[in-house]
Amino acid sequence: MSTQETTSKKDQYTLWQILAIWLAAAVPMGLLGWVVYPALSAGLAPLDAGLLRMKLFIVGMVWQFVLAMLILYREEGNIRLSTISRRFWLNHPKSARSGETNKALWWWLIPLILLVAAVEIGLRSTLVDVWVGIFPFFAEPEGYDMAAMFTPEIRAQLIGAWGLLALYFVHALFNTFLGEEFLFRGVLLPKMEGVFGKWDWVANGVLFSFYHFHQPWGILATLLGDLTLAYSGKRFRSNWFPIIIHSGQSVYFIVLILGLVLGLA
Repeated sequence: MSTQETTSKKDQYTLWQILAIWLAAAVPMGLLGWVVYPALSAGLAPLDAGLLRMKLFIVGMVWQFVLAMLILYREEGNIRLSTISRRFWLNHPKSARSGETNKALWWWLIPLILLVAAVEIGLRSTLVDVWVGIFPFFAEPEGYDMAAMFTPEIRAQLIGAWGLLALYFVHALFNTFLGEEFLFRGVLLPKMEGVFGKWDWVANGVLFSFYHFHQPWGILATLLGDLTLAYSGKRFRSNWFPIIIHSGQSVYFIVLILGLVLGLA
């Protein structure tokens, strides 16, 4: 066993450290979603309100990237790309049995992406209804549905709106890569085994689902997908897996918005 692997097993987070990092991500997003957004969106048209919500969440996810870099620097003494790659498991997948790199394991991305997509497309609305039926206070408030940005009237306004595409690209970059994934899979997942043992990926997925209190109506609907993200990162010792799987939704919306901007949708 290498020195780096031995050190990583000894240098695990405590439960309180894990919860502190979770709170540092969840609380700002909750405040942005439930305090700042209602205060600033009053009286705005649906399109402007939707853009404001997107911008506020970008702020929250940029903060997660900054937090991840601060934690990395505190632990490692630098934020070089080589350090980020090693600490955040940004490498080729490794065999769970041998621990050796096995590039053939990349093929597992195909069934994992299809699984997450199937749940999102086929079960999301049902799971949201079940969740909100159990916890009605988690129902989506009026004016929070991003679908309001895509009514026929608003779609006409989006033709040629390249700024929206650029804004969503930034949102996607931090949502499914530099922000949420860097913090939850990069910072947290490699250092949760000391508390949760072999179920660290389950704890990571659950924490990630409940981090979404800024849009709590979708917590149950995203739980299986969030567990898949955490499992794939742990199973293959490569956080490129959750990053790529998570980014599937970003690619979908980028294509959708591009179609709107070009007047094709």
